[in-house]
Amino acid sequence: MSNIDDSHVLVLKSSILELSSKIEVMANSVDNLASKVEEVAEDVSKIKEAVYNPDTGLYARLAAQDARITILEQWKASTSKLTWVIVSVVAGLVLNQMWDKMFIP
Repeated sequence: MSNIDDSHVLVLKSSILELSSKIEVMANSVDNLASKVEEVAEDVSKIKEAVYNPDTGLYARLAAQDARITILEQWKASTSKLTWVIVSVVAGLVLNQMWDKMFIP
């Protein structure tokens, strides 16, 4: 009976050692996972800073770009109006000269 108990004890000891090594591997994996989570958290905070920074963030740059686009659109509209006025005046002068040459002796 003592042999059976000793064999059971040996099996239990080997099982405990095996479980202990597996638990150690799992603990190392959890530690690695925790460090990776910290790295991801740092990366996310850097991304948030790049996007939401009020001075140099993405939204600040988009707002500045929108302001420049608005100014350029206003300039284009006024320049377009001025161009049409100049073209109309030149066309009127040309037609006036042609009219004078054709019908006034």
